[in-house]
Amino acid sequence: MATIRKSEKKGMPELSTSSLPDIIFMLLFFFMAVTTMKEVTYKVRILPPAASELQKLENKSLVRYIYVGEPMKEFRDQFGSATRIQLNDQFADVNEIETFITNERTAMKEEDQNLMTVSINADKNTKMGIITDIKQALRRAYALKINYQALSRKSY
Repeated sequence: MATIRKSEKKGMPELSTSSLPDIIFMLLFFFMAVTTMKEVTYKVRILPPAASELQKLENKSLVRYIYVGEPMKEFRDQFGSATRIQLNDQFADVNEIETFITNERTAMKEEDQNLMTVSINADKNTKMGIITDIKQALRRAYALKINYQALSRKSY
């Protein structure tokens, strides 16, 4: 007759951690692939106008942005509440746009320089005189492809 030994305690097998680095790297690559980096810190308030005919930009790496609007609350003490122009992360004047465009164009690959598009992201309450001044500065800098940011009337 067989005897059953109940007094021996079986130990719990150790947890295998050999696949743990693989899992961590898969998560790391996943988050690197789906995360987008914020390129610019907005210093002006922008509520784009509504439009009915919209086109999506094809190659956003060829687009340079000019932001136009009232300064955010934290910048109003220093810059006032008048409409300001923002180039990258700094406030600028209209006469600085030509230098900005020239610097941005020279930073691009030579074959992409003629394909550069300037996107004007302006608040809907911005006076047309400022937009005209910006367009004149862009014309002097030979940046002739201009895009205006707008919202679709459906989502407005």
